Amino acid sequence: MSWTVTPEPPDSPAAVALWRAYYTEVSDRWYLLHEGRRTDPAELEREIAAPTGDELRPPQGALLVARWAGELAGTAGVRLLEPGTAELTRVFVRDALRGRGGGPALVRAAEEAARALGAARVVLDTRHDLVEARALYARLGYAETAPHNDDVYAEHWFAKALA
Repeated sequence: MSWTVTPEPPDSPAAVALWRAYYTEVSDRWYLLHEGRRTDPAELEREIAAPTGDELRPPQGALLVARWAGELAGTAGVRLLEPGTAELTRVFVRDALRGRGGGPALVRAAEEAARALGAARVVLDTRHDLVEARALYARLGYAETAPHNDDVYAEHWFAKALA
């Protein structure tokens, strides 16, 4: 069995399903940690619908969808923030398929997409409680940096020069 990673429009059925799974997980984790509850269903629906994903469309970005042996498995997005710098976002692998190399496959594919967009550097942000994500980025050569944005949920910022 193997991973495939291909670009897809952010509004494709696969991308929409994975965005829902991603947002549900990270939202629930935040609320459980900070308020001892899961995300309110009405809030979840509003937040899932809010971002259009247009920044992840060519020519300024790309959304990548991973499949494991043909099964819908995960996503990664990349978008140009400024000439030469791309942001990695929406990195997600479904829980049932974690530990099989999907995260590294997605990040490497996103780095290739960033290069194709003209980026020489990739930046990203993540939260403190997403320890798996932070460990993945460190393993793949990302180093913690000063903040590059003021996202209310961002607690750690990383960067990597693309060779």
